[in-house]
Amino acid sequence: MKTVRRLIFRSVASHVGMVTLAFSALFFFIDFVEEIQDLGQHGYTLLDAVVTCLLLQGAHFYDIFPIALLIGAILALARMASTSEFTILRTGGLGPGRALGLLGVLGVMAALLMVVVSNWLVPWSEQALTLHRASFSKQQALNLGHGGTWLRERREVPGKGFHNITVNVGSANSQGDFGFVRIFEFDVQGRLLRRLSAQRVRVEADGDPVLAKGSVWHLQDVVDTQWLQHDRLSEQAVQEGQAAIIERQQARLDWQSSLTPLVVSASVLPPETMSSVALWRYTQHLASNAQAAQRYEIEFWKKTFYPLVCLVMVALALPFAYLHARSGGMSLKIFGGIMLGISFVLINHISSHLGLLHQWQPWLAAAAPSMVYLLLSMSAFVWLVRYQ
Repeated sequence: MKTVRRLIFRSVASHVGMVTLAFSALFFFIDFVEEIQDLGQHGYTLLDAVVTCLLLQGAHFYDIFPIALLIGAILALARMASTSEFTILRTGGLGPGRALGLLGVLGVMAALLMVVVSNWLVPWSEQALTLHRASFSKQQALNLGHGGTWLRERREVPGKGFHNITVNVGSANSQGDFGFVRIFEFDVQGRLLRRLSAQRVRVEADGDPVLAKGSVWHLQDVVDTQWLQHDRLSEQAVQEGQAAIIERQQARLDWQSSLTPLVVSASVLPPETMSSVALWRYTQHLASNAQAAQRYEIEFWKKTFYPLVCLVMVALALPFAYLHARSGGMSLKIFGGIMLGISFVLINHISSHLGLLHQWQPWLAAAAPSMVYLLLSMSAFVWLVRYQ
């Protein structure tokens, strides 16, 4: 059994590796052709273009590996079927259950690889790519548009109820380092009490960056504006028309907040580039502050179920081991299997948009395509084992 396992694993792994390498080379070439158009601008050199293309490979690998796994597994199993190797293995005692178990182990290994890639490689490569591109930009930062990005938190003030805090972040310089930040504080009646405007902010977590429930915001070049309500002014001061606004400028100011660096970074990054932990923490923050979180919830469940795509891909490839070359049309059948896998990837991407549009349960929108195609592949496998 060890020899059979080694034979199947080596054949599938070599084909998957070659297909992955071919796809990666193709995407690298496409990215390189696009990047060389910017050569000479702001000191952008050929080496910088190569580094950019290499950093892009993390996200590309995350997208292409399931397809490469399907194509590689189909090619390996179809070749074994055409040369009668798989028939000999079946004659030697390799039953359908054992074959399914062997490919299931490959699928689990590929799923673990995707967990590592999605939670560490892709976020790291996207952050490194952002910083690399920002170093050749006039702004030297990730611009978040004219309106920036908005966050909200509720803070309990002893004796005054809950105050609503709204934060606007204009740009992201690096991890935990942001620019053009404005902080607005409203009382329970919705009246503006305070506004903090800072040119630059460094957010540091209290304790572990992942498990922290609070943070300290180090504000630089701060303009602190406070609106004094009439109940805080004396009657004589109101009659004399004294200013109800106090404005102070400070070089530095520390501000306590429940908005951790993980939450703030999540708000400025696309959901596709975030780790599962960051997505979970950000969805909890949005839900606790009565903000729409379905988009991030769908992305969280999609990233959670995405490693199961590898199991679906090897399940789709397994029936090709039971096809006979003498029945003809082997190339057409392989092409049909590849198109079936590509259709799964397309439907898997479309499902999240449909779930967001029709307000489906996030976990259902993420898991439905995998369950349907897994059932389809197992049905084809059972039919081939019984009738072929």
